[in-house]
Amino acid sequence: MGKFNLLLLASLAAKLAAAKDVYLDWNVTWVNASPDGFERPVIGINGQWPCPQIDVDVGDRLIVDVYNGLGNQSTGIHWHGFHQYATGVMDGASGVTQCPLAPGSHMQYHFDVNQTGTYWYHSHNMAQYPDGFRGPLIVHDPKAPFHYDEEFTMTLTDWYHRQMPDLLKEYESEENEAAFGGLEPVPNSALINDNSNTKIKVLPNKTYLVHIVCLGNWPGHTWVFDGHEMTVVEVDGIYTEPTPVGDKLLRIATGQRMSVLIHTKADASKNFAIWDTMDINMMFIFEGRPIPQGYNPNATAWLVYDEAKPLPPPPVFHELTPDHFIDDVLLVPLDKEPVLEPVQHQIIIDAFSTEIDGVKRFTVNNKTYIPQDVPTLYTANTIGAEFSSNPEVYGQVNPFIVKYGEVVEIVINNHHNNLHPWHLHGHQFQVLQRTPVDGGYFTGQYKNVSHTPIKRDTIMVQNHGHVVIRFRADNPGVWLLHCHVEWHVEAGLMATIIEAPETFPQSEHAPPKSHYDACAAYPDPSNGNAAGKQGLDLTGANTQIPAENHGAMYPPGKSSKAPSPPPQQPKPTTSASPAPAPTQQAPPPASGSAPVAPKPPAQPVEAIQPMTEAQPTDYYPEPVQPPAHDEPIYAHQDESDGPWPQPHTDHNHAQVGYGSDGPADVADTQDIKGPWPNPHADKSYAQVGGEPGETPIEVTNTDTKGSWPYPQSNDQYITEGDHTYHQHDDGPKDLPKGYEYWQQYERQE
Repeated sequence: MGKFNLLLLASLAAKLAAAKDVYLDWNVTWVNASPDGFERPVIGINGQWPCPQIDVDVGDRLIVDVYNGLGNQSTGIHWHGFHQYATGVMDGASGVTQCPLAPGSHMQYHFDVNQTGTYWYHSHNMAQYPDGFRGPLIVHDPKAPFHYDEEFTMTLTDWYHRQMPDLLKEYESEENEAAFGGLEPVPNSALINDNSNTKIKVLPNKTYLVHIVCLGNWPGHTWVFDGHEMTVVEVDGIYTEPTPVGDKLLRIATGQRMSVLIHTKADASKNFAIWDTMDINMMFIFEGRPIPQGYNPNATAWLVYDEAKPLPPPPVFHELTPDHFIDDVLLVPLDKEPVLEPVQHQIIIDAFSTEIDGVKRFTVNNKTYIPQDVPTLYTANTIGAEFSSNPEVYGQVNPFIVKYGEVVEIVINNHHNNLHPWHLHGHQFQVLQRTPVDGGYFTGQYKNVSHTPIKRDTIMVQNHGHVVIRFRADNPGVWLLHCHVEWHVEAGLMATIIEAPETFPQSEHAPPKSHYDACAAYPDPSNGNAAGKQGLDLTGANTQIPAENHGAMYPPGKSSKAPSPPPQQPKPTTSASPAPAPTQQAPPPASGSAPVAPKPPAQPVEAIQPMTEAQPTDYYPEPVQPPAHDEPIYAHQDESDGPWPQPHTDHNHAQVGYGSDGPADVADTQDIKGPWPNPHADKSYAQVGGEPGETPIEVTNTDTKGSWPYPQSNDQYITEGDHTYHQHDDGPKDLPKGYEYWQQYERQE
């Protein structure tokens, strides 16, 4: 075996030794809480709220078993910022990459953690997350390119005293449209770490890495650590050149994340305030506008050096203007990736606010997003190659088809009088340019584009302005592109990127059992086009705005949006699940208050066992084995041996597997073709992957072709994902996901 392959295997072994499986067992239920002094029902996990922070290390595998104990509404969890490379079915967007999880049902999410930085998880179903169903997710990196002593997380959010279903009715009403132009309900308060009285203990003379997560519903946030300088080192999982903030301020939009370094004072002589304010310019506060009682756009927390010392008031700021802020588009990614070019596919989105049948709606190119009965990913994976690249089969989900490997440029023109944070699932994108407020719409001209533009997965687009972003379509799947203001999501400001449908069907997009079971709870089909039919027969597809567009509501009861839950039994605990991290426990109800949302008893689910549903065969096709009595094929006298389906290529001959009646022929300069497990040999090279019924992947004598998890060997090349190795290429620092599968097909030297 060549030196290069030995190095790869050694690197792999070190990586696997450090990786681990992180198992979580969650029961999603109602909890009572009063984060700002007003008690109300919220959506919690395992009877606790705030929802727990997830901490993992890069290289881990995260496995989360979720039971829906809400009682009246379906749910689903999106892992915000994770690309889900080759695991797009785990993205968690209800109606897009999965069927909604019905009450009384369970579902398992599992995926490799191959990114670093700051992320979060939240319900992606019927506006549930502003009612509390969200939390931070931190990926720790032992090789982080900056020094720090300790770290902590700080979440920023707006907060409402009323539940989202009631607020949505008000927002989408004809009365709101007529009286206030369809303005969004104003939140009651701002929260830091889902609390109005957060105290963060710090030690003197230490450098802290602070993970900032904006997990709110609507307005952006600005914050200050009084008396402490900040240095930006990460945004949306992208390491940046260390950027001191100085006398400027930082602004973060809903869905965005940022990490900063702060250095604490030399002594513990006093404590310092942390000040946060919501972007009041987004909320259009004016006379006559309904303002909730106790409205407070500001929140205060403290860096506590000495608990015996007093807690100071926050600093005072007057009106903030754009000149006060750092322009996050000017940040520089640490990897200094150059601008992707040339552009091979351009998508132009014109986003408008409008009224349809008296209801507040948003449109993408004059069409509002309408959820379909069949999840869009399931359509892409089951409709067949003849139709998968035809946008019509996906229904009114504003689909855009892109081919594998294309450099895609998306222009978003914001024709609305408010800001919109746009989030792309499945990718981080380069931000080439963004106009200021009233900066106008894209004319085809590029101005002041950085040679190494910042990358993000969520970007704020200014009112009556535009943004230009680019990414490479190297992650086949179905990915939402949407405004992350939850009011606007429910009002249809979404589009769908159908990426590389020409590569479908793909086994990694086939749902595991618990996801299929979730679909079985509904009468609607889970395959075919948007209407559950074949080809272009879209009879019955959803084309009207849903008459009822509500999220979960306490007290639980029947809902037209989900099947009635089955008779329930107490949910057993599982020894494999770690104890929940300490979080704020919901307080008992005050005398005379509304009933506390009880934790509903749950139907039994299978206990989490190592490798359950999350073993590699869920990610990659299971090898096809020959009959037990057959012997391994030896394709040439110098051929390395091994049982099928682990063929090897040596010299000018290739093993070509088993036919229906026994071993197939040995190939030299001829092609042997046919469906797997009869792979073909192309001259002196062989296909070494595939699954039943697939046409073999073409392999040439210049490079390997096909996408992971179908690696091929060609001379001295190895293809893994979007990267091709050879002896003169060191590759990335860390091996691509799935390398352990390649070693079964190692080329013999």
